Amino acid sequence: MSNTPSDSPTDSGTSTGTDTDTNAGTARNRNVLNTDAMQWLSALVALVGLWLVASPFLLESTDAAIWNDTLVGTAIFLLAGYNFYRLTRDRLANVSLASLTVLLGVWIAISPAVIEMGSSELATSTTLSGIVVAALSAYSAYANNNADAPERARTRA
Repeated sequence: MSNTPSDSPTDSGTSTGTDTDTNAGTARNRNVLNTDAMQWLSALVALVGLWLVASPFLLESTDAAIWNDTLVGTAIFLLAGYNFYRLTRDRLANVSLASLTVLLGVWIAISPAVIEMGSSELATSTTLSGIVVAALSAYSAYANNNADAPERARTRA
């Protein structure tokens, strides 16, 4: 009789532990994306796009630099803004658009070597902006591609 009571708690503990371990293992295996954090990332990329639009008008620049930075900066702003919008709606960011933003960031980073910028300040600003856009967008594309489902912070109502 003493074996029966000792077997019961062990069996109960084992089944409960197994269920808990299974649920914890499933939770650990899921790659859940926090859309709040990714919103900030998309917003930062969009702001860098706005800086690209404004910088040729604030710093000495050539006509080619104005067109390049304005067109590419606008595209970056719109693409990152769209992904920001998607993330505010508890959806994953569009990986294709984030990848296109990476390519635009790479172009804007190397464009001072191809296009006369008019000043070293604009060339430096454009290159650094391109590096930031490419890096952050690459991370966004990677994270959203590998995510299973969005998860919002529980602090919001």
